Amino acid sequence: MKSKVTGGLTKHIFNAKILGKYDVKYYQCIETGFIQTEEAYWLEEAYSSAITKLDLGLAQRNEMLRERVIKVLNKYFDTNAIYLDYAGGYGLFTRMMRDKGYNFYHSDIYCQNLFAEHFDVSELWADKKFELVTAFEVFEHMSNPVTEIETIAKYGDNILFTTEIQPGQKLTSIEDWWYFIPETGQHIALHTEKSLDYIAGALGYNFYTDGQSNHLFTRKKLSDNPFILSRDPFFIRKMKKIVNKFDRKAVPEKESLLPKDFDLVKSKLS
Repeated sequence: MKSKVTGGLTKHIFNAKILGKYDVKYYQCIETGFIQTEEAYWLEEAYSSAITKLDLGLAQRNEMLRERVIKVLNKYFDTNAIYLDYAGGYGLFTRMMRDKGYNFYHSDIYCQNLFAEHFDVSELWADKKFELVTAFEVFEHMSNPVTEIETIAKYGDNILFTTEIQPGQKLTSIEDWWYFIPETGQHIALHTEKSLDYIAGALGYNFYTDGQSNHLFTRKKLSDNPFILSRDPFFIRKMKKIVNKFDRKAVPEKESLLPKDFDLVKSKLS
């Protein structure tokens, strides 16, 4: 089987039971270490519920991501621009960002938009470009990663995303890493830092990562890695003082869009 990242050679590394009944082969890209399943014939069944019942951390994750994303937007991007949360599930993250004053819109072709119904990408004109696109816990679901990332890239030149990077040890069984989650059958593309860097290069992006779960593809050349700080204790204390000062004075808290959104939705419903 060819690698879905490089098109090169892979090796079969193990089989695992998916959805409790399908015996599925897993392959690893020789060049990048990227792990993929065989062609995922079970996906229709796996997505019979768009949000898996095992995703108990959904609300907590969105709360954590909001604060993290705000810091990146404040430092590196135009905070008055328009943003898109791609494959955004119920629309919770879009609503939370709008509540903080950031002009986010939502898209998800599989899941009902419950929290940001009138702030969907369908409300905007075709071919709208966004300052930045967020894509949280999306890359591990991709049957054809390069092609699907190219689709996201059509919305804008910057993609801020999360997906877990494979751990350092050799993976010889589905039991070696929790992120396989065979019970849901949805995680079919498991990345390494090298595989993400390969895709970034192939698509003309600069790639920044914390080496764990937070990543950025951007056409911009940033002055530093937005996810990494020195581990020197003195440097960390100094940076905390700078960041606190920066948060209080240089970037005042944006006005929530909630009141304006309420009036807009009310007018549409009347």
